[in-house]
Amino acid sequence: MTAQAEERFLIPVPLAAGTVEVSAAFGAPSNEPSAADPPLVAVAHGAGAGMDHPFLLGFSAALRGAGLRTLRFAFPYAEAGRRMPGPAAHAVLTWRAVIVAARARGRGPVFACGKSYGGRMASMAAAEDAGLDVSGLAYLGYPLHPPGKPESPRVAHLPAVPQRQLFVEGTNDPFVQPLTQLEEAVASCRDARIVWIDGGGHSFEVKGRKRPPAEVGASIAPVVAEFVREGGPGA
Repeated sequence: MTAQAEERFLIPVPLAAGTVEVSAAFGAPSNEPSAADPPLVAVAHGAGAGMDHPFLLGFSAALRGAGLRTLRFAFPYAEAGRRMPGPAAHAVLTWRAVIVAARARGRGPVFACGKSYGGRMASMAAAEDAGLDVSGLAYLGYPLHPPGKPESPRVAHLPAVPQRQLFVEGTNDPFVQPLTQLEEAVASCRDARIVWIDGGGHSFEVKGRKRPPAEVGASIAPVVAEFVREGGPGA
């Protein structure tokens, strides 16, 4: 299969105040897939950057190069042009709507992946009683706590997540210092592990090594692709 542009469309999200639509972009593998419906990775942005941030574009393109499908999307606050995230409940409902849209794209397994805030919101959705209909969750820079505030960890819900979890974390990320705090949180989960990016910051930037964000995002993709493929050819 030759490389092709992502298909843009809107996903309806039913909120308490009424249904809103958020932007999404679906991309097929850029090479010949090993399965009729290869795994699909739904990709969420972080709190301060939208779905078209170069990091996510590079990351998603590299996943498609690895034979996976991708579905990037925006949260309602970003769709409305706001920089500050809205209520967590809105993000959780958005994740649920996105996974429904992902399921409509074929019968292959679906995984949730989010940069920072986007990943944390996926974990919250998965930990609720209603759950999240995915085969696994991958977090790119999970924000364990606000920088400099390790006394306020965001981990209480993580042991309730039933699916496999992958934490891709930079060792210099101020959101996970001390590193042992994240290690302890992950150890409390049902099935989770950490992949450390040596010297990486919150966006996996490495001091003294300047690289375009798209290149940095692409460099993280093989770790997530391996996680997705661990279940076999069809994941």
